[in-house]
Amino acid sequence: MRMFCFHCRDGEDGGKRRSIHREAHLKYIADKAEHLVIAGPLKRADGLIIGSLLIVKAEDEAGARAVLDDDPYLTGGVWQSIRVDEFSPLLGDWA
Repeated sequence: MRMFCFHCRDGEDGGKRRSIHREAHLKYIADKAEHLVIAGPLKRADGLIIGSLLIVKAEDEAGARAVLDDDPYLTGGVWQSIRVDEFSPLLGDWA
């Protein structure tokens, strides 16, 4: 199983949209937990949430993207941009 890192940046009204979709998003990722290595918010130095980082386990990138296709933060317009890269740990708990 491969791992794919999703670096998701919020749009300008991300905070507002997050508050609307947060509960549904948390339920969604809990339901997808078997596919997730880790998931959590990205924050600025002042604590403001500016995005999300998720590492998804899948056979390929298309499968990893499919895991998040219906995430309320995606469908609700919280995330303005998403960068996906394969992640291959070399050292640490996941290596």
